Amino acid sequence: MKASEAKMLDLLYRSRQFIIPIFQRTYSWTERECKQLWDDIVRVGNQDQVSAHFVGSIVYIEQGLSQATRRSPFMIIDGQQRLTTLSLILEALSRQLNGHEPLEGFSSEKIRHDYLLNIVEHGDKRYKLLLTQTDKDSLISVVDRQDYPEEFSYRIKENFDFFMEQIRSESNNLDIVCKGLDKLTVVDISLDRNQDNPQLIFESMNSTGLELSQADLIRNFVLMGMNQDQQTSLYKSHWRPMEVAFGQEAYGKLFDGFMRHYLTLKTGDIPKINKVYEAFKAYYHRPEIVEKGVGALVADIHVYAGYYCAMALGKEKNQKLALAFRDLQDLRVDVAYPFLLELYYDWKQGLLSLDEFELIIRLVESYVFRRAVCNIPTNSLNKTFATFTRNVTKNRYLESIQAQFLLLPSYRRFPQDEEFRREIMVRDLYNFRIRSYWLRRMENYGRKERVFVDEYTIEHILPQNENLSTKWQEDLGPDWKQVQETWLHTLGNLTLTGYNPELSDRPFLEKRNMEGGFKDSPLRVNEDLGVIDSWNEEAIKDRAEKLAQQAAEIWPAPSMNTETLDTYRIKPGKADHYTLADHPYLTVGSEMYGDLVPGLFEALRKEILSLDPNVSEEILKLYIAYKAETNFVDVVPQAKKLRLSMNMKFHEIHDPRGLAKDVTNLGRWGNGDVEVGLETLEDLPYVMGLIRQAFEKQMGNEVEVV
Repeated sequence: MKASEAKMLDLLYRSRQFIIPIFQRTYSWTERECKQLWDDIVRVGNQDQVSAHFVGSIVYIEQGLSQATRRSPFMIIDGQQRLTTLSLILEALSRQLNGHEPLEGFSSEKIRHDYLLNIVEHGDKRYKLLLTQTDKDSLISVVDRQDYPEEFSYRIKENFDFFMEQIRSESNNLDIVCKGLDKLTVVDISLDRNQDNPQLIFESMNSTGLELSQADLIRNFVLMGMNQDQQTSLYKSHWRPMEVAFGQEAYGKLFDGFMRHYLTLKTGDIPKINKVYEAFKAYYHRPEIVEKGVGALVADIHVYAGYYCAMALGKEKNQKLALAFRDLQDLRVDVAYPFLLELYYDWKQGLLSLDEFELIIRLVESYVFRRAVCNIPTNSLNKTFATFTRNVTKNRYLESIQAQFLLLPSYRRFPQDEEFRREIMVRDLYNFRIRSYWLRRMENYGRKERVFVDEYTIEHILPQNENLSTKWQEDLGPDWKQVQETWLHTLGNLTLTGYNPELSDRPFLEKRNMEGGFKDSPLRVNEDLGVIDSWNEEAIKDRAEKLAQQAAEIWPAPSMNTETLDTYRIKPGKADHYTLADHPYLTVGSEMYGDLVPGLFEALRKEILSLDPNVSEEILKLYIAYKAETNFVDVVPQAKKLRLSMNMKFHEIHDPRGLAKDVTNLGRWGNGDVEVGLETLEDLPYVMGLIRQAFEKQMGNEVEVV
């Protein structure tokens, strides 16, 4: 490796050609990065005392072996974004100069001859910088001053337009721009093909500019180790079609997420979004993947990318599935994609019928929406879907998935009709982040001709105005203020209208009878409102009950007879049934064993179970487990104390009194790295504070869904 300081313009001048290899990401700087560079150019151009401005590094390697009569092009390892952006600035500047030379060497002709073109060459060799794919044709069209190709690079066009505008605004100060450009300095790093590992160097260098995405790192990791023919073949056969399928904008924003879902599906573990590359490398080196080869791996990723685009980017061709996926997109259930990717694959393999696939998608939708309405914490959803198919019987696909949903415990539960109807009637649905979703689903349920509800706005039948008119107060009765506070944003009082300003705070009968009012409305959600004579608490409740019943049909729960469901239950053996009487150190009735303080366990047990209605107790042979999503504290009865194991990392516990003990990697009954002894009732409030931390830690790791 040879590294030296160099001016960017000198680097372009000396080099015959820089080529961006196909494994590199596309040009991705946004206006933010361009503005930062432009501001730096103008700033240093105005400061005579500043001789140089460092903008990062340019790392390259000779593409092939040099010959005595010919220099080989340089392949860029790092620095594409800066070189491309500089080329756009130079072309914009050359167009503005029109025969002027504000600074020696900066005429239109010299800029193009020295920094943009190899004048005596033809074809691709004519250009100092050669990008890949869509970027290549777009940059060439800019430098050749031709129309953009039909499929042009958004970033190149937008950024070139930005620089044209900036240079026009500085038309009286172009000497400053030229001075600033002349001061741009980089670390010029030339690699030796026989000694340097481009991939390791690439990973270690993420210079100034836009941070590399996990997908960029993965693509480069896969392709960089191949020879050029292999790179070209694999890229054109698989990676390029994926980029096209996602589209320029979506690829940059969503491909990292897709790779996370893919790895979750394949490994059962959920990598952090900023650790996807590391997870991919670990998966890549698995013996079974190595045996099949990198080509098979990329081909597999290509297949699942197609499924993801169908589900998440609206590219599904089957109308029934497309509609179901659209509803999931509106609900924003990204955590379900690993599960859905496997379903999609099995559908394509014939293990799942179209109707079954659609029904399962709808079950996922119902599951997530019902849980949101019932305000069940979402922390368990990613783990639920990551491992859901482990217990699925694929020759009874739909039935076994229905059973899995019905058997989910506690915080993972699928809310049944009674709970769902009760909660949806009283939940604040107006301030739901997905309120347009549930209103659209309710309006279009059972319709063949769907209504585009985005054209309508949400109407509070009983107005939001705190200063209700006398007529409204009379209709609601003496407790009108309480009625308004209780029911204002709930299901029964919300509807859709295209006449929101006209309806305003009018009395109910005026809203019903006016032109465009509820009687005239073509919307199904307004049908009953056209025949109601007054709007009060009873009317709101009646409408809420009807809509809640309808909601239970739109978002159905799975149904299965008890006999069939029992076949899917994990049946514990006889020896697995334990009671508190099996723990000799606990007080049982009036008897006491050991020296444990009487009533200590009962008091602790009561406090733990009161943390939340969904906390459950499981009595095991050696300890008593208390669970929300999973165990958050385990109680091991001992002769003189209760030994508590809290399921969290030791460094996470806040323990001013220092009662907790670090048992990381030590063999103990119970779960977690924190151990606390409880001997007295006086210590119970403090110890409950520690237990509450373990509980809140488990429930606080939430995945935003709705």
